[in-house]
Amino acid sequence: MKNSNSIRTAGLLSIIPGLGQLYNKQRVKGICFFVLAAAFGIVFYDILNIGFWGLATLGTLPGVDDSRTLIGQGIVAVFLTVFAALFYILNIRDARKIARSRQQGHEPLSLRDGFRHSWDKSFPYVLITPGLILLFIAVIFPLLFMIVLAFTNYNLFNAPPRNVLDWVGIQNFIDLATIPIWRNTFFSVLSWTIVWTAIATTSQIVLAMLLAVMVNDKRVKFKRLIRTVLILPWAVPSFVTILIFAALFNDGFGAINRDLLEPLFNTTIPWMTDPFWAKIALILIQTWLGFPFVFALFTGVLQSVSDDWYEAADMDGASRIQKFRFITLPHVLFATAPLLIMQYAGNFNNFNIIYLFNEGGPPVRGQNAGGTDILISWVYSLAFENSQYSMAAAISIIIGLIVAVFAIFQFRKSRSFKEGE
Repeated sequence: MKNSNSIRTAGLLSIIPGLGQLYNKQRVKGICFFVLAAAFGIVFYDILNIGFWGLATLGTLPGVDDSRTLIGQGIVAVFLTVFAALFYILNIRDARKIARSRQQGHEPLSLRDGFRHSWDKSFPYVLITPGLILLFIAVIFPLLFMIVLAFTNYNLFNAPPRNVLDWVGIQNFIDLATIPIWRNTFFSVLSWTIVWTAIATTSQIVLAMLLAVMVNDKRVKFKRLIRTVLILPWAVPSFVTILIFAALFNDGFGAINRDLLEPLFNTTIPWMTDPFWAKIALILIQTWLGFPFVFALFTGVLQSVSDDWYEAADMDGASRIQKFRFITLPHVLFATAPLLIMQYAGNFNNFNIIYLFNEGGPPVRGQNAGGTDILISWVYSLAFENSQYSMAAAISIIIGLIVAVFAIFQFRKSRSFKEGE
């Protein structure tokens, strides 16, 4: 009973950081904990105060309070609070742990030994700390800032510092689903994004698989030369290739219309000004851009397929299609599934090709996105061309959820496939 009271007393005294350690007769450690806690409160009081006030109100004086700055300070305040909470929990757990150790007859480590023991245990975390800080600055902070913006009314007509922002809850998501122009545009762009991702990515994978299997055939000569030629498109920067193709597909002076279709078939195709043909052109370009990487991937995996498997299949009377279906295809997909999933995720957010080809155009009557805009290019247009920051942030959250759900589902499927094998 006495032992239990001692541990409880150490824990209760730790409500004030350092007192629990002093109770355990660790004077230097207790003083250090108390000084650190006091210094944290004194140094960061203003940041925490302004940060949480700003996050709650987003400012009260138009022209004076900048809601964007207040949101940033609020996010920093939240992270400082999380850090302080972790320190506070560590302080209580340390006091209780030392009290329990003393009751069991163990003398606590000296300050030097305790520091050395803690350093050994925490050394891996010290090494990854700079990376975690960069991750917070470059990824987590902007991500949280975007999420916060999605629940405000930040747009062209209500922009700081001239105005202060207001919390609007999920109104942006409701507008996206109920206002006709937003709803029609969203579902139109989402549909095209899914079609684009599925067809463009599948096309490059199928083409790469076909070429890899053909080049890997024993009867083919000069394999190294053929592989080098097929990988060459990968060596050219993608933005250069896209700009060249944009010129080739140009309705007015493009070589495809002027030097190919018109002389041979006496017709031209509006590649840049008709949404349907613009989409066809984009899929063709992406197939050209994407297949070399997948081809190199498949070629490497095919080298590891044992000839014994095919010889055994030949002895069983298997046809070429059966050998491909039951030996080549499972082996290649098993080894490359995660990277192929990343190909789909990458094309879902493939901003470069959409923007560089014709900036998401041509325009479509009745919607505020271009005929070839996918979600990510539409978000760019909303944010940086139309100043619809809140709506762009709301759509970005939806994009993130779609990609995350798809990736998790596919990775779990590929893992279950592995376990099933």
